[in-house]
Amino acid sequence: MTAVEADSILVGMVAGEASGDFLGAHLIAALRERAPRLRFAGIGGPKMEAQGFESWFPMEKLAVRGYVEVLRHFLEILAIRRRLQRRLIEVRPRLFIGVDAPDFNLSLERKLKRSGIPTVHYVSPSLWGWRGGRMSSIAASVDKMLVLFPFEEPLYRDAGVPVDYVGHPLADLTSDDDGTAEAREQLKLPAARKIIALLPGSRQSELRYMALCFVQTALLIAARQPAVHFLVPLISRETRAVFAEAIYTAGASELPVTVLFGHAREALAACDVALVASGTATLETALARKPMVITYKMAGLTAWMMRRMATVPYAGLPNIIAGEFVVPEILQGDATPENLAQAVLNSLNDPVVGRKLPERLDRMRLLLRKDTAARASEALLPWLRPG
Repeated sequence: MTAVEADSILVGMVAGEASGDFLGAHLIAALRERAPRLRFAGIGGPKMEAQGFESWFPMEKLAVRGYVEVLRHFLEILAIRRRLQRRLIEVRPRLFIGVDAPDFNLSLERKLKRSGIPTVHYVSPSLWGWRGGRMSSIAASVDKMLVLFPFEEPLYRDAGVPVDYVGHPLADLTSDDDGTAEAREQLKLPAARKIIALLPGSRQSELRYMALCFVQTALLIAARQPAVHFLVPLISRETRAVFAEAIYTAGASELPVTVLFGHAREALAACDVALVASGTATLETALARKPMVITYKMAGLTAWMMRRMATVPYAGLPNIIAGEFVVPEILQGDATPENLAQAVLNSLNDPVVGRKLPERLDRMRLLLRKDTAARASEALLPWLRPG
C-alpha cells in the first residue's frame, strides 16, 4: 500500500454502461470537492477513469442488455462479480456505491452489506415499470437508495427503504435558452432544411437490431419531404461501422446525413424532431425540449418477457415521468420504416406539437433540475467523514 492509499478513504463503485459511467464521474467529482481524501475503485468507464477512478475490470463486459443477450455472457459476468466481491471484502471500502446496473449490483450489494460494508444504490431499478417484486431484495441489499425521478421516492419510503430524491444530472446541464441556432451553426448544417436526429442506440447489439430500420425510415422521410437533413450521433467506431453497413445495405449512399462521433446533445439541440431508441436518449431529447418518436427492437423472447412483467403501458422515460403518452412509442413488430416515417413526419409538421410539446417538456426539465451531484454527495458524506 502506498502512502497516498494509506492516507485515503476507499469508496467502491460499479457502473455497467455509458450512462452509469457519466453518473459515476459526475458523483466522483462532486464528492472529491467535499472530501479530497477519497479514492475510488471497482468497475467504471472512461469518464470515471478521467476523474481518477481505478477500474479493476473492463466496464464493457457488463454492458449487455436483455434477458437473452445476458444469458450468452452469464458465466463471464458471474465470474467477474465473484472476483470483485472477494476483492472488495478484502480491501473493505468505507462505502460501496452501485451505479445503476441492478442485475449485477444488487446481488453484489447484498453480499457486501452482509459483510458489514455500507451500500448505496444510485439510480432506481425500473421496479415502477416491471419486476415490482424486487423491493424486498432491494431492502436487503442497500442502506440507501438515491433516485433520479420524483415519483420513485414514495415507492421506497412506503416500503421502508431509506431514500433520497436527488434529481437528474442531465437536467442540471441544460440551459434555459433555446440553443437550436447555435447548435446548427456549430455543426455547419445546411440552411433552410428541416433537421431530423436519428439516435438508434449506444450499444452494438442495439444497432444490429435497429440501424437498418432507421436508415430505411430516413429514406422514406427524404422521399416525402425532400428538404431534410439527418444527424446521427454514434459513440464508438464499432457502432459507426454497423450504421455504415446499414447505409450500404439499404442503398442509401445519397441520403443527406451527417454521422457524428458523439455530440448527441448538439444533435438534439439542432434538430426539429428526433427518432430515438428507448433509453436515456429519450430523456436527453425531452430535456432538449424537442418532439420525438420513441422506438425499440430487441430479441423477441426478451420483449415477450418484458411485456408480461410490465405494470405501466409506457416504454419511454418522458411518458413514464408524465404518466401519460406525451410522445408516440412504436415498438417491436410495429416499428416498420413506414410506421416510423409517418410518425416522424406527423411530429415534424404538426404545428400544435411544435408549440405545445416543448412547453410540456420544459416543465419536466425544471422538475428534474435539482443540482444532483450536490444532493447525492450530501446524502453520502455521513459514511465518508474521517475517523
